[in-house]
Amino acid sequence: MTENTQQQPASTPELPTQYAPAQVEGKLYERWVERGYFTADSQSEKPPYTIVIPPPNVTGALHLGHAFQVTLMDALTRRKRMQGYEALWLPGMDHAGIATQNKVEQQLAEEGKSRQDLGREEFTDRVWQWKEEYGGRILSQQRRLGAGLDWSRERFTMDEGLSRAVQTIFKNLFDDELIYRAERIINWCPRCLTAISDIEVDYQDDSGELVSLKYGEGDDTLVVATTRVETMLGDTAVAVHPDDPRYAHLLGKRIKLPLTDRTIPVVADTHVDPEFGTGAVKVTPAHDPNDFAIGQRHGLESMTIMDERGVITVPGPFEGLDRFEARSAIVGALRQQGRIVAEKRPYIHSVGHCSRCKTTIEPRLSLQWWVKVAPLAQAAGDAVRDGRVAIHPADLSKRYFDWVDNMHDWCISRQLWWGHRIPVWYGPNGETVCVGPDEQPPSGEGWTQDEDVLDTWFSSGLWPFSTLGWPERTADLKKFYSTDVLVTGHDIIFFWVARMMMFSLYAMDGEAPFKTVALTGLVRDENGKKMSKSFGNAVDPLDWMDAYGSDAVRFTLARGANPGADVPIGEDWVQASRNFANKIWNATRFALMNGATVEGELPPVAELSAVDRWILSRLNSTVAEVDALYDDFQFAKLSDSLYHFAWDEVFDWYVELSKTTYFAGGEAAKVSARVLGEVLDVTLRLLHPIVPFVTETLWTTLTGRESLVIADWPADSGFRDPAAEREIELIQRVVTEVRRFRSDQGLQPGQRVPARLDLSATALAPHEAAIRQLLRLQPEGDEFSATATLPVAGATVALDLSGTIDVAAERKRLTKDLAAAQKEKQQTEGKLGNEAFLAKAPDNVVEKIRGRLAKAEEEITRITSQLSGLPEA
Repeated sequence: MTENTQQQPASTPELPTQYAPAQVEGKLYERWVERGYFTADSQSEKPPYTIVIPPPNVTGALHLGHAFQVTLMDALTRRKRMQGYEALWLPGMDHAGIATQNKVEQQLAEEGKSRQDLGREEFTDRVWQWKEEYGGRILSQQRRLGAGLDWSRERFTMDEGLSRAVQTIFKNLFDDELIYRAERIINWCPRCLTAISDIEVDYQDDSGELVSLKYGEGDDTLVVATTRVETMLGDTAVAVHPDDPRYAHLLGKRIKLPLTDRTIPVVADTHVDPEFGTGAVKVTPAHDPNDFAIGQRHGLESMTIMDERGVITVPGPFEGLDRFEARSAIVGALRQQGRIVAEKRPYIHSVGHCSRCKTTIEPRLSLQWWVKVAPLAQAAGDAVRDGRVAIHPADLSKRYFDWVDNMHDWCISRQLWWGHRIPVWYGPNGETVCVGPDEQPPSGEGWTQDEDVLDTWFSSGLWPFSTLGWPERTADLKKFYSTDVLVTGHDIIFFWVARMMMFSLYAMDGEAPFKTVALTGLVRDENGKKMSKSFGNAVDPLDWMDAYGSDAVRFTLARGANPGADVPIGEDWVQASRNFANKIWNATRFALMNGATVEGELPPVAELSAVDRWILSRLNSTVAEVDALYDDFQFAKLSDSLYHFAWDEVFDWYVELSKTTYFAGGEAAKVSARVLGEVLDVTLRLLHPIVPFVTETLWTTLTGRESLVIADWPADSGFRDPAAEREIELIQRVVTEVRRFRSDQGLQPGQRVPARLDLSATALAPHEAAIRQLLRLQPEGDEFSATATLPVAGATVALDLSGTIDVAAERKRLTKDLAAAQKEKQQTEGKLGNEAFLAKAPDNVVEKIRGRLAKAEEEITRITSQLSGLPEA
């Protein structure tokens, strides 16, 4: 339904006295979905706007990081939809190979079974069953947050269409010799029994030991140091720098490897730093990536010394020991032989752990499938360099280039059962056949399919185009690719963003997957500390939504979202956002009770009061500012702008300044009611993308129209009235100064005080009634005696505070303030009179000091006047 067909009722219903989010949000969201507001039309003639959501793991639950990014994506999509775009925000989930397989294996363990007991096919069926029963709860939680996703297009990285896309691109890359099989060092988890990607390795400081031990005999000895003594069983060389004179006599020789019957060569390699340690390093090519590279350069043997579970396999006294048991046993044996030169314990060093099960990672030589990334990474870098893709904020582009310009070949095979099985068959005579989705795999005796599955990041790397129907040229793909913006955390720019860029450019003939990558920071607690269950500071956003409403959580997250920067968040901030929602509710309710309306055209400018012209001028300026900030992904600034415009200017000033007009009735009241209706209409539209529930409820009540989701986004009409803005600024200065004075005297906000107002020298005379109303000032009366006089903004406000203030205390306070202002004036005059300072100081510093001087002089004038207006004590 379009904006033009939304109808206004003859009368506007009343709002409840209080806003209750729990009674509104769920029903409202389901109504939006049922009416198809979020469903995009590929046949529409509207310009497309596309965001694909970073697919959460099927095992996942909504955390604040998810809620943060969902809020920003939803705000972008809702605004574009209101601007007339055919907006598609596509949802889905990642199959999360290791995480999901672990979940099901844990279930089986509780039943006393393993996946091997079931066999591959039955186990895979069991995972699908788990997915249908338990997976995807995060999707319902996204609905709870108000995410305007097109649920009709929900995708899963292992659904039929995406599986076809995976098999197609694997086949294409294989045929183009960009996928190959080779033995390399990989991250191996001895618990999950699979290779894992770099992003699945968490590095933390562990307490271990650094052992220095002696290799060789007699004059042919040298000392190496290691934190992994057990790997010495697989050493096939010792390396030294070719220019290190200490070891020149050993180059080319073979030395005895302790605890074994082997000798190993001493090789020269420039990788060795002669200044570090002893300048000699043990080389274990099968268990260290740097050692593997040395081994390749020198043709060294690669000896695997432990099995996939981390158990030593080298024949001898250590065979069958776990790697950590072997470490202690080997140190003991070396000590007995007098081979230990030094032991440093504890030795704190960084150690990789499996992010799923926390097991220490073992670098391991393994036969795996790899993507040759060099040409793909080159294309991914070029797309940013030539402007096809913008990274925002731009200063994070360096991180992107540091990664894609130095990317190593990517290990894509995983030793799991849950995932996309590698579409390669091996024949009885050593044949290797890669099969595409429309091809029949080879059959006959001796043909077997590769046992491994693909890394989860392989399928999620296809997300921007596979979700739209690729490899078929679907209507969705034609309409909605490439996507407009990717909103994602800067922490996965290396892993997910780069992979999507590589695959999309390859599959889509050089067309980039998105026009902009908008990088966000990470959500932290109010002290800037990373949120973690172990730290005791983790927060379930659902708890906050239960307590304060989804709008409050969304507004808090958006208000902290500076591009690329981490977001500190605390419960008191969510409470403040809840208060903001309540303020919007109460102000709109007041407006409705006083006849605010959107019916009819706005009155001509000539019929508007200065207050009306001021708020309309500020409204249009706010529309322009918010638009510019949205286009620059400045969510924090635009949220702050909307907060202060709505709370301060609309609710605290315009509504209050208009009350005297409302109460007086007549034509002026009708004009202000129409202006107030207009201001609320536009303000609620501006707020809607970030706080959709409360604004929808208020706007439909105010206007009687169907939904803000399909309403038009407000446009800047260009109307500005600088004169009215200056006039209202004078009112604000007078009111603010007198309120401060009243507060200083300990007067209650509602306490009425007799006052005489001299506004003749300003443009404030027409506003005397409003000023008196705002300041709770009574007419002066026959017994009036001014005890305090405040000159401000060219006006004079004389107050009769007889019996309401302690004159001596007030004089003492003002005298203290006057001394501080005079000291500030003296200091700033001194700096500005110092020629040496002026010659060296930057212009902005000098201007700042001049501003301080002007403020001090203004304060002196103000305080002196107030002192002179006080009666004698």
